[in-house]
Amino acid sequence: MTKKILSVSNINKYFQVKSKTALFRKPASVRVLNDISFELIEGETLSIVGESGCGKTTLGRCLVRGMDASSGHVYYHTENGEQIDFLELKGKKAKPYRRNVQMIFQDPYSSLSPRMSVFDIIAEPLIANFKLSRAEIEQKVMEIAEKTGLNVNYLQRYPHAFSGGQRQRIAIARALIMHPRLIVCDEAVSALDVSIQAQIINLLKDLQEQLQITYIFISHDLSIVQNISDRVAVMHLGKIVELAATESLFGSPKHPYTEALMSAVPQPDPELNKSRIILQGEMPNPANPPSGCHFHPRCAYKTEKCVREAPELRQVGENHYTACHYGEELNLQGVHDETASVI
Repeated sequence: MTKKILSVSNINKYFQVKSKTALFRKPASVRVLNDISFELIEGETLSIVGESGCGKTTLGRCLVRGMDASSGHVYYHTENGEQIDFLELKGKKAKPYRRNVQMIFQDPYSSLSPRMSVFDIIAEPLIANFKLSRAEIEQKVMEIAEKTGLNVNYLQRYPHAFSGGQRQRIAIARALIMHPRLIVCDEAVSALDVSIQAQIINLLKDLQEQLQITYIFISHDLSIVQNISDRVAVMHLGKIVELAATESLFGSPKHPYTEALMSAVPQPDPELNKSRIILQGEMPNPANPPSGCHFHPRCAYKTEKCVREAPELRQVGENHYTACHYGEELNLQGVHDETASVI
């Protein structure tokens, strides 16, 4: 029986942008997240992919309350079956639930304080949330350091003494020290070399199996996403345009934008001849989005209906959802199965 850990309902996020030319004009409102809804199953990895500027990181930060959503609900399902709207909690009431939802940031160089030792960085969440003795803190830090592959003899060193991969292990240890149920990984391996990426991905998968952690994995690298994910959500201009199991989405995408992303995935088979889909134009301005389907200015399959009507996210197959009027009719190309061997 599947057990939900999050139910995200109609999340919207607006930013106010002041005009540089009109001094007294009312600031424009930019909608960065547009009615985002999905459910997250305990123990799974849900990846969120899309172009830069599509709202992936903003969504992740709203889910962990790194920033507040403008509207919507994030229902957190506790282990005893209670359902709590995480976004409605204020101050100390939110503290017990913040412990269960942690985040690993993109840049291991800027997300660690250069003035704190590695031991203090990992121990800080324990000190802030629990009243533990020094011996208890040391024991817990040592345990997590060993689980994440850190040398316990180097914990009194500072972050500048470590490589990028080791720093990301420190960030992972800091997130794990609270024994969270959910971790949001925001481009957690994009700043690392390819060989180090594989090590960190394998570490995350091993930790998930050992500790029964649920991941939301934000990335632009579809080769990594295919390797680590159970399900994938594709975002475009603040909306989820496709959501499906990894095998279904990579094998048979139902949205033209997903097809274009898939065409950019490197192919390990040199004899496999697959043409790259080059989208014309640029991503629309979120402050002035196009009418109808927001993807229609760059879509090769658009019709007048696409220009007039905005498609809703709807089911087109078993656990496969798309926001395309012609999701069932189009024969779109996915990614060859052997691509999964890249990582």
